[in-house]
Amino acid sequence: MTPKEKFEIIKRNTEEIVPEEELLELLKIKKKPVAYIGNAPTGRIHIGYYFWLSKVADFLKAGFKFKILLADIHAHLDDQKAPWELLDARVVYYKAVLTAMLESLNIDTKNLEFVRGSDFQLDKKYTMDVYKLSALNTFSRCKKAASEVVRFGEHPKLSGFIYPILQSLDEEYLDVDMQIGGTDQRKILMFARENLPKIGYKSRIELTFPLMPGLLGDKMSASDIKSKIDVLDSEEDVKKKINSAYCVAGEVEGNGLLAFLKHVIMPLKQDSNKEFVIERPEKFGGNLSYKDYEAIKCDFADKKIHPLDLKTALSTELNSLLETVRKKVKSNIVKKAYPQ
Repeated sequence: MTPKEKFEIIKRNTEEIVPEEELLELLKIKKKPVAYIGNAPTGRIHIGYYFWLSKVADFLKAGFKFKILLADIHAHLDDQKAPWELLDARVVYYKAVLTAMLESLNIDTKNLEFVRGSDFQLDKKYTMDVYKLSALNTFSRCKKAASEVVRFGEHPKLSGFIYPILQSLDEEYLDVDMQIGGTDQRKILMFARENLPKIGYKSRIELTFPLMPGLLGDKMSASDIKSKIDVLDSEEDVKKKINSAYCVAGEVEGNGLLAFLKHVIMPLKQDSNKEFVIERPEKFGGNLSYKDYEAIKCDFADKKIHPLDLKTALSTELNSLLETVRKKVKSNIVKKAYPQ
């Protein structure tokens, strides 16, 4: 692929690339650039994680080496969302589930690497850099950067304020050219671009992608069981949750089911040269087949697709993906990570 073709793959379904011209230049001068995403092993993994795993697939297709950071220390710093004594088990669970999800997307992972945060974040030089950036930033600046990611509460812990400092330094110590994250991460990504040059390191390219809306029309959250589908939910539970999801005829905005189609199912269909099929009886017009998301969006907005037909088709597609995850992830891994 040409640098321009690689750029278009990377830009697909993203919110923002800062700055785009640096990415284009990187693709011209470096044969195998390196990008990463940080993932704190806190709550159980839901289908919203497919949003960023689909972007990982795009980076791998574009010839990148990609690193997934299992940020175990971050998971505890964020208001102790992951207890210290469970960090090892949570890392094992996250790696097992994410690996199975990648397999369900048919991603070639030869250029993919998992890295555990505590394997390098406790080094002497890294720790010294934490102190350096701590001396250069105020409480208010750090809180602003982490405000959409860290749970501060009425009496915020000191740990939450150093969260964006660690995430900034991860770019340097993972030796990457880019970091990607959801739109809630944008302030931390800009904090990193601003701060790394202050202690002699280069700024990196930052990319954000949309977060998946919850099934009830808000952000999908691991803490709200009604708004999410756990990737280990049974086939029947997946159907029930999708059938009860917010999906008003003709209404596109805030529709988590359409968003999942756009960011996960349709890129997968297009890359494998397949179509998304909505099965309907002949008396209701017969089956509908789609090669791209925009056509689905237009037909749904024009009420040519009934919400129940969309839900049935999406249930089938999603359960097909999750069957791989259910088979690969052992129950004892889950029980150790999330004991009763």
